[in-house]
Amino acid sequence: MTETRQERIQSFAFIISELICAALAVGIVTSCFAGNSSTIASREIALEEKINPNDAPAASLARLPNIGRLRAQAIVAYRENFVLQEVDRLTFRDCNDLQKVKGIGPKTSQNISKWLIFE
Repeated sequence: MTETRQERIQSFAFIISELICAALAVGIVTSCFAGNSSTIASREIALEEKINPNDAPAASLARLPNIGRLRAQAIVAYRENFVLQEVDRLTFRDCNDLQKVKGIGPKTSQNISKWLIFE
């Protein structure tokens, strides 16, 4: 039984699309595992490099464990809004104050406390 030209083209297209999907999946998995180790190494904060959440940019805050880009931006947004309301007071006086930011709970604030300084 012979395949028609159309069936061969469809079979070839199917095989190519499956190979592309497999290659993309392998690439994503590889980058996740490889990226995590290098990302973790580059994100580590030396204890002598404490971060002040009262004036640190989002990029610095994102380096904190379990904070990431979105929570860091939320910290900055909260701080900027707070400063507009309370001119003479620090936004964050201690780790507990960070819990006022959506997405940061007691466990997260406790886990990042050793990398923070409040001035």
